Amino acid sequence: MTHQPTVLVIGGGTAGNGLAVLLRTAGIAVDLVEAKADWNAYGSGITLQGNALRVLREIGVWQEVCAQGYSTDGVSITTPAGHVVFTQQDVHTGGDDLPATLGMQRPALQNILIAAVRASGTSVRLGCTVEKLAQDATGVDVTFTDSTSGRYDLVVAADGVSSSTRDAIGIPDRPVPTGMAIWRTPAPRPEGVTRTHLAYGGTAFIAGFCPTSDTTLYAYLVEANRDRAAIDPASYADEMRSLARGYSGFWDEIRDTITDPAQVNYTWFDRHLVEGAWHRGRVVLVGDAAHACPPTIAQGAAMSLEDASVLAELLSSHDVWDDALLTAYRDRRMPRVRRVVDASVQIGQWQLDGVRDADVPGLMGRTMAVLKELP
Repeated sequence: MTHQPTVLVIGGGTAGNGLAVLLRTAGIAVDLVEAKADWNAYGSGITLQGNALRVLREIGVWQEVCAQGYSTDGVSITTPAGHVVFTQQDVHTGGDDLPATLGMQRPALQNILIAAVRASGTSVRLGCTVEKLAQDATGVDVTFTDSTSGRYDLVVAADGVSSSTRDAIGIPDRPVPTGMAIWRTPAPRPEGVTRTHLAYGGTAFIAGFCPTSDTTLYAYLVEANRDRAAIDPASYADEMRSLARGYSGFWDEIRDTITDPAQVNYTWFDRHLVEGAWHRGRVVLVGDAAHACPPTIAQGAAMSLEDASVLAELLSSHDVWDDALLTAYRDRRMPRVRRVVDASVQIGQWQLDGVRDADVPGLMGRTMAVLKELP
C-alpha cells in the first residue's frame, strides 16, 4: 500500500482485542469500537488450552495470564457422588513449554487484554458501534452510532455470535441451538481442587468445575435447554443450586456458595459455522461471528484467538489486501475450525441421544492431536 493501512475492529472481546494488539505490533493503524460502555469485563470463568495460551504469548500477555490464572495438567472424571474414576492428562496443544490448560476468571482475562489494547496505541471508543457500512474497491466508509464517520482499508467484524455486521454484509449463516444449555457461576475454590472435575450423568448431563485462581473456580451444569423466557433471572441461583443437589464431594461445598442470582449465567449451546466466504469485499469475520460451538472441548476462545493470529499474520505480510488474501484466511482456518465445531457438537449429541458407549476420549484425543499443529 502507498499509505499506512487502517483497520476498524468491531467488537472488543477476546478476538477483537487480540487482533487489535497484533495489528498494532505490525505497525497497522487500528480503531476499535465496542458497543458496551463497560467493555464487557464480566463473566464467570474460562478454560484456555495450550493453543490459546500460545496466541496470548504472541500478543504479549502470557506472563499476566499465567500470574492471574491457574495452570492444570489434566481432567478428573468422577461419579456424581464425587469419587474420581480416572484422571486423564491433557494434551499440550500449545507446546511443551506452556501448560496444557489454564483456568481463569473471565473478567481477569478481559482486563489483561484491555490493558494491552490501551498500551498498543489502538484508538478505542466504548458505547459505540457501527450504524452503516458503504464500501468500494479501495476501502470502507463507516458511519458510527455517535454520528462520527471514518474510512478504512479493512473492517473486521469481531462482534460475536449474534454479529450485526455479519447480517449487514449479507452473510446468511446463523447460530442453531443444539438442544443443550449451561448454568455457570464463579465460586470460592475448595481446598483440594487442583484440576477440572467432570461428572457425566446424574441430574444434569455434565457437572463440572475448573480452578481459576488460588482462591476461585467456576462451576457449571449442562442440561437440556429450557425456554429462557420462562425462567425468572431472580431464581437463577435457586435453579442452579437445585440442579447441583444431584452431586456430592466438592459440590457440597460449592453448592452452598451459589446464592447470588446475578452471578449465575444461563446460556443455550449453539452450533455456528459460516460455510461460505467469511468476507464480503473489505469486511471480514473473526471469532464467534464466523464460528461458535458448545464448550464441550473448551476450544471456543482458542479458535477465536487463532483467527486473530492468522488474520494478523496475513495482513502484516502482504501489501495487497484483496479478495484472494481474505479467501486464503478463511481456507486456512476452515478445516481446523470445522473439526472443533463438529467434535464439540458430537459430544453433546451423544449425551442427548443417551449413547452409553460413545468414544468421547477417542474423539477428543484425535481433535487435540490436530490442534498441536500450528494453525
